Amino acid sequence: MTETDRTIETLLAQGGHFIDPETGAIVPPIHPSTTFARDERYELIGYGYSRSGNPTCAQVEEVLARLEGAEEALVFASGLAGIATFFDTVRGGEHVVAPRVMYHGAADWLRRLAGRRGIGVTFFDAAAPPGAAAPPGAAAPGAARALKAAVRPGETSVVWIEASVNPTWDVIDVRAAAEIAHAGGAILGVDATATPAVTLRALDLGADVVFHSGTKYLAGHSDVTAGVLATRHTDARWEDVKLARTLMGGVLGPFESWLLLRGMRTLHVRYERQAENAMAIARHFDGHPKLEAVLYPGLESHPGHAVAKRQMTNGFGAMLSLLVAGDAGDAKRVATRTRLFVPATSLGGVESLIEHRATVEGPHSVVPQNLLRVSVGIENADELIADLEQALG
Repeated sequence: MTETDRTIETLLAQGGHFIDPETGAIVPPIHPSTTFARDERYELIGYGYSRSGNPTCAQVEEVLARLEGAEEALVFASGLAGIATFFDTVRGGEHVVAPRVMYHGAADWLRRLAGRRGIGVTFFDAAAPPGAAAPPGAAAPGAARALKAAVRPGETSVVWIEASVNPTWDVIDVRAAAEIAHAGGAILGVDATATPAVTLRALDLGADVVFHSGTKYLAGHSDVTAGVLATRHTDARWEDVKLARTLMGGVLGPFESWLLLRGMRTLHVRYERQAENAMAIARHFDGHPKLEAVLYPGLESHPGHAVAKRQMTNGFGAMLSLLVAGDAGDAKRVATRTRLFVPATSLGGVESLIEHRATVEGPHSVVPQNLLRVSVGIENADELIADLEQALG
């Protein structure tokens, strides 16, 4: 078996199959050096200055590229550093399309670009009407039409989507979105933070660039802040991204790169357990008298279930949202009454978290005021269910 034949599970568990030829160490070292020497001809031996990259950074980037099926991957000091660097390649007068509901940090950055650089931004509606069934090739009735209508052929540069929309968990058909973007002369970028490559490989579905907040599932232990971009092709835009990362100083540090690689070794088993727990919680609380709805694509009643089943190969994710029967105050009270779920912002860690999303997103939030976003960890599922029951009751 060659290295390219190895499964994702094996690739991740072995951390890129590193073996130090001098010491036999199976864990890669950390290279904290900020600068690197030149040889007798004054040529760089390998690296020049850490703002452009370093050996530890390159190690995790190689594994990430293989994980995503990408030509190259880059790591950043945070998810937003990666997003800001990517959208720095969009020129004034060009146009970006993104979902109305999405990661609020990215939405805020797009609004900032629209106000300061003259970049057009259109937010399309990927949500399904209550009780609606999804037609083939669309996550929700009208979602594909809304996306197609938002694209301006010859003007739209980037279509940016989330395969599972944070925090309503509407599902966007990545392959259909790629076809729409490419037909309009745009590229497709996919924020796959909530759908890591152990369940969804966005580049294989037609995306051009995939993004992750590496802080979340990739690192998985709430102890490192990181961002990831991976590209299907190393084209002129990608070279621009690489240059912008160097000039903006957004590279991930050596220790954080090592932590990210360390966390990725257990991504597959962590994600499987988290997705199983999320499904158990969603099924238990579906129809609960203290809730208006459970938002989770693994439920067959979810409008995007068929699309999610087609493009997610290993569970339906470990994120779900609860619409509490009541208002924002009622939702916040539930979040503060939990004993196992930690009322904190983030997702993808081994511990379960719960948050009132509208409060965190701030004045631009468009999510329901009674929505609680839940990141399910690897704890005992029955104990997590009991905790939510007592908090609701």
